[in-house]
Amino acid sequence: MLVTTTPNIEGKKIVKYIGLVNGEAIIGANVMKDVLAKITDIVGGRSGSYEQGLREAKSIALREMMDQAQRLGANAVIGVDLDFETIGNNGSMLMVSSNGTAVVIE
Repeated sequence: MLVTTTPNIEGKKIVKYIGLVNGEAIIGANVMKDVLAKITDIVGGRSGSYEQGLREAKSIALREMMDQAQRLGANAVIGVDLDFETIGNNGSMLMVSSNGTAVVIE
């Protein structure tokens, strides 16, 4: 499945617009990750545990969106937008949502 943030695909013809598809993922941050992230914030550097969680959530959201598009008969998703939000008490969870337009290309 071809997935792109652009509204069209160079060299490909869109023959059918199927409609909006989306995927979501919510990942909770555990206490140990929070402690390690706070230490990283104090001493500087990157928080590997949060970066990994973010990558996992993004992958899940995109996979759900592609699966939905495939079930609808699409072979590509265009105009993809990813949104990242913290939710829950004190931002204890990370939500990633992906949205795009399912299409058939030739």
